[in-house]
Amino acid sequence: MIAGLGERVSRGDGLDENDARLILDCKDLIAVGVAADTVRRRLHGARTTFVRVFEVHVDAPPAALPPRVSAGEFRIVGRPSSADAAVAAVGAAAAIAGGVPVTGFSLVDLQSLAPGTSLGAFCTALRRAGLGAVAELPVDLFDDVGAAVESARAAGLAVLRLTVQTLADDDRIAVVARARDLQNALGGFRVFAPLPRTMSISTPSTGYDDVKQIALARLLAANIESIQVDWPLYGPKLAQFALTIGANDVDGVAALDPGVLGTRRSPIEEIRGNIRSAALEPVERNARYEVIG
Repeated sequence: MIAGLGERVSRGDGLDENDARLILDCKDLIAVGVAADTVRRRLHGARTTFVRVFEVHVDAPPAALPPRVSAGEFRIVGRPSSADAAVAAVGAAAAIAGGVPVTGFSLVDLQSLAPGTSLGAFCTALRRAGLGAVAELPVDLFDDVGAAVESARAAGLAVLRLTVQTLADDDRIAVVARARDLQNALGGFRVFAPLPRTMSISTPSTGYDDVKQIALARLLAANIESIQVDWPLYGPKLAQFALTIGANDVDGVAALDPGVLGTRRSPIEEIRGNIRSAALEPVERNARYEVIG
């Protein structure tokens, strides 16, 4: 039954939660991976995108760029202490970005920081300061997600990336189904990163769990263009394997090259080499999902 799931999705037939449970219960990871790769290749062929990200901490934006930085995205990380602090961090990042798109923050954090109920006005201030997009929308933390997304988009901020903050075993299907349903309801999301940003110390996931979750996301959320894996958070080996079982986008490739390991060991050559080793075609993009290399 697993073998036919990829063909069903490729024909445009959606899977349901019973199919998802079948995927998670299946012990044959190769069969699951083949099914997910069928969908991935229908959507993207061998094309595999990646983005080099220069991180700017909200509390300590640099006054100038260090040498040997090449980025497709400047991303503000950390939770700002106030709305004013968020706007100031955006202005500082935009001043050194040199036209590279600036993203930042979780939409959950922005909603909690918005003065009163004026999320729209707060997003407008961030847009005017230079923010191009909200960095992430964690599907497991939101209730009234529709109103928040509409406020951000009306202010001119893109909301393109769905993420997961934490993930319990019982919620593996639910978070993917929620991402799928949000795309159906609101549209406009370009990528879904189905692996959690924060991992439990007491009950950590295994690599087997992680790659199964990638495959599940590709099969169940076929209406979302790209499934993403985080390069620094999950490591090159898992990221490379994830690309063979449904993922087609790699986030967080280092934008700063220390210049000590030689050209062949630079971040850009490492990511390209890993993608090519998986018999795939590396394509560099920026935060607006425009091809830049």
